[in-house]
Amino acid sequence: MRLRGRIIKEGAVHGEALVSPEPIGFLGGVDPETGVVVEAGHPLRGQSVAGKILVFPTGKGSTVGSYVLYRLAYKGLAPLGIINAASEAIVAVGAIISNIPMVDGIDIGQIRTGDEVTIEGEWVTVRRVARTGQGAEAE
Repeated sequence: MRLRGRIIKEGAVHGEALVSPEPIGFLGGVDPETGVVVEAGHPLRGQSVAGKILVFPTGKGSTVGSYVLYRLAYKGLAPLGIINAASEAIVAVGAIISNIPMVDGIDIGQIRTGDEVTIEGEWVTVRRVARTGQGAEAE
């Protein structure tokens, strides 16, 4: 399926989706040394954002969260790309200064964790991958 959004940071990337139904705050919510979500009670707690297409409704928290994204990128622990339903300034600035392709205005309910996702400009292409006990197969 193809979805069209608004470009926040131009770019083209392809990777596995990691989807959160809850907003993400990078300051205090993601460990800048490991890329692992550490916020208590968060649905992604214990999972790494590194190398994923990170999908979440919107950002939250301190403006320092932009610099946490930058620090993650510097260490090679940032998401490959970011998809939001509605971006806000903290995550948008973090994506821009960290050169992370980002789009918003996407119906994120159409994307599941494990889907293969491509961000190419304003277009997001989602390929559903069925998970079996032996591995993954494309649907």
